[in-house]
Amino acid sequence: MKKVFLLLLCSIFFSFSARADNADLRKIEDYLNNLKTLKADFVQMASNGVSAEGSVYIAKPSKIRMEYTAPDSLLIVGNGDYIIYNDLELDQITNIDYDDIPATVILSNKIKFDGSNLKVTDFYKDNGQTSVTVEMPKNPAVKPITLIFDNNPFKLKQWKVIDQQNIEVTVSLFNEENDIDLSDSLFKFDRKPSTSGSKSKRK
Repeated sequence: MKKVFLLLLCSIFFSFSARADNADLRKIEDYLNNLKTLKADFVQMASNGVSAEGSVYIAKPSKIRMEYTAPDSLLIVGNGDYIIYNDLELDQITNIDYDDIPATVILSNKIKFDGSNLKVTDFYKDNGQTSVTVEMPKNPAVKPITLIFDNNPFKLKQWKVIDQQNIEVTVSLFNEENDIDLSDSLFKFDRKPSTSGSKSKRK
């Protein structure tokens, strides 16, 4: 009888845990799907010790701009059709397909952890933060991405990816502003980057 009670207790516990995890995942989906724009400063740290910083702008769906401050000379602009990686010092431009980078998880308006398009491979939550690691089963060449959120208030604070050289890159956000008006010009590539496209008016 005691053994039966313990088995029943364990089954109740694990059933509750599964439902709790599902609720947490739905919370992440809802947050990302309802996020319209984001403006933030960022610090980028790589596992090989290289660091950089700059400003990031996101307008969903699919638009992103990352401006790196000196001494780095990089500009990344995604206009919704493709992503341009511009090394300003070398005057070198590379076009990147959205399907080839894991960060597109952040840029979509239709995020669903369904196990088919997006599969959760790791999840962790404590009182302060929630993290989820996601891979794309239909595109195994793309490395997983880990999204880290502050819990109170709930907001995206960091993401981690593995680059083509197997170096872990962590991008941490500061001074975030959500759902503000951003100029369309931010997401049009030119060779003279400008950070003057944000407006103070909130939607």
